[in-house]
Amino acid sequence: MLTLRLEENAVSNILIFGALAAMTGLSLSLHAQAPQASPSTAVVTSFYDLKTRTLEGKPADLATYRGKVSLVVNVASKCGYTPQYEGLEKLHSELHDKGFNVLGFPSNDFGGQEPGTPEEIRTFCKLTYGVTFPMFEKVVTGQGPEQSPVYAFLWRSGNLPKWNFSKYVVGKDGHVLAFFPSAVTPEDPALRAAISKALAQ
Repeated sequence: MLTLRLEENAVSNILIFGALAAMTGLSLSLHAQAPQASPSTAVVTSFYDLKTRTLEGKPADLATYRGKVSLVVNVASKCGYTPQYEGLEKLHSELHDKGFNVLGFPSNDFGGQEPGTPEEIRTFCKLTYGVTFPMFEKVVTGQGPEQSPVYAFLWRSGNLPKWNFSKYVVGKDGHVLAFFPSAVTPEDPALRAAISKALAQ
């Protein structure tokens, strides 16, 4: 009888252990399959959800500009369109108090026309054109593994820069409202109309 009871207890313990192991395994399996949210994988629905860095390499949160209209421009110091810096600064100064900002993203993608260091870019922009609008770290605009998240988002509009000084009008909600190629100057009536319309929304 004693032997029988011991055998029954052993069988019972094995069954319980097996059940617990199976349940634990199931729990671990389910946990491993659960999606993990992280900033790098989270779906970005607005330009203002993005984070980047300033020209000097400090963290910059584009949420700072939420609720305002932005003109995002890939800039360069040695381009035939570089004199547009002057018009961009005038546009920024004129409309800044109305909730508008020019946001400059230096890029060396086209013709190697932005080879400078952050210090060289800052000095050139300040001394040559008196630039006061925000400038961010040098970026890659084109498709590929090195593409900036900023331009990966802007690309959703269906447009990527084909040269320096391409321009995106980004609305107060962080959605791209209009795109203008390099040859469209800051003084162009169509660009200004798009900005005015965005400010009125």
